[in-house]
Amino acid sequence: MSPVKMYTTAVCPYCIRAKQLLQSKGVTQIEEIRIDTNPEQRAHMMEITGRRTVPQIFIGDTHVGGCDDLMALDAKGGLQPLLQS
Repeated sequence: MSPVKMYTTAVCPYCIRAKQLLQSKGVTQIEEIRIDTNPEQRAHMMEITGRRTVPQIFIGDTHVGGCDDLMALDAKGGLQPLLQS
C-alpha cells in the first residue's frame, strides 16, 4: 500500500473525516504532520501545495488535496487504485 502523509491540526473535523475514510479503505498508517504545533511545517505545506487549509493529503508522491478532494476521488473510484499503486 502507498504511504499516506497528511498535514493536520488538532481540532480539524475534516482531518478526522479524511482519516476515517482512509482507514475504511485499509490504510493502517498515516504520517501526520501537525502544522498547529510546528510553524515551519505550515510554511512548508503552503509552499508545496499552494494551499493554506488542512488537511492536505499525499498518497505516495501524489498530492490529493483536502478532505473534499479525497472524497471526490473515492466517489470516482480513483482512491483505491492510488492506494494500491
